[in-house]
Amino acid sequence: MSDLLTADEIKSRMKKCPEWELEKKSIVRSLEFDDFMEGIDFVNGVAEIAEEASHHPEIDVRYCTVTLRLTAHDQGGLTDPDFDLAQRIDNLLD
Repeated sequence: MSDLLTADEIKSRMKKCPEWELEKKSIVRSLEFDDFMEGIDFVNGVAEIAEEASHHPEIDVRYCTVTLRLTAHDQGGLTDPDFDLAQRIDNLLD
């Protein structure tokens, strides 16, 4: 289990994930896709890397918009795996 990050550590890690927003004890990113199936294909890619990492985001799909939320629920805040997964998700879009 990873340790919770301090406010300074979170601030530093956020610089490496500029597309993500800090919302209380989570990081969140919303993406717009051209159509529903493109969003679903993206979600399937996220599911594969999340399962591989054993760290699962909250995923909200609303037609062409996919919103991802990462946090360590069992610890009540942000940890290194949250930011590691955020970067891996960002790499799916490259």
